[in-house]
Amino acid sequence: MTMIISTAVVVAVVGLLVGLMLVFASEKFEVEVDEKEAAVRECLPGNNCGACGYAGCDAMAAAIAKGEAPVNGCPVGGAPVAEKVSAVMGVSAAALEKRVAFVKCAGTCDKMKVKCNYIGIQDCQAAATLTGKGIRACQQGCLGYGSCVAACQFDAIHVVDGVAVVDRSKCVACGKCVEACPQHLIEILPDRSVYAVQCSNTEKGAIVRKLCDAGCLACGLCARQCEAGAITIANNIAHIDYSKCTGCGKCAEKCPAKIIRCR
Repeated sequence: MTMIISTAVVVAVVGLLVGLMLVFASEKFEVEVDEKEAAVRECLPGNNCGACGYAGCDAMAAAIAKGEAPVNGCPVGGAPVAEKVSAVMGVSAAALEKRVAFVKCAGTCDKMKVKCNYIGIQDCQAAATLTGKGIRACQQGCLGYGSCVAACQFDAIHVVDGVAVVDRSKCVACGKCVEACPQHLIEILPDRSVYAVQCSNTEKGAIVRKLCDAGCLACGLCARQCEAGAITIANNIAHIDYSKCTGCGKCAEKCPAKIIRCR
């Protein structure tokens, strides 16, 4: 009995000493928590998508609290989150323009010429490593195997009739699809932009005609029609300057290939 009591006392004393040491260590090495950082983190959606340019929401919150990132820097949360964060930081949030992904290819199954059969891995990254890049004649168009679809966390992009199509209502402009596309066909554009050039083929018009019925011919009709000077032809592709575009639609009316389309 004496041995049991002695053992219990020893265990109790050791436990007490360990507890005191832990308390001392926690106070000695305590890491101060920035209350603003914690409050900002509570406002962020927690997707950790990296669309803001930081490793995740924790890193974003720390940057905002330090003044290194804007209060409206979360594209997923948009204006509602920006308002909450600005309230925490005591500043006003500038208007955050909504942006969405856009696929620069209109080569649907009925438009794109087929050159061969492809029985490899159904993935754009895999197909792009092969000479020929899948079944499609256009080597610069959408491969249609859905690497962008797999990369999207928001179910905002799907392959429809052989071409990736973005659901603008779901897209948060995180850029994951942009990174996933080996053809570099996807870009992030202002959601307000009304018209866009849905082609990326840089071959001359005569060659494009043989590859796809929905390819830019670089004819320049759109540029000559644009009164605002918003369209230029570079590298055999029409480009729209959205800072100048008025959305009149005259370029789309004149485009013989009908690849300048209302978004």
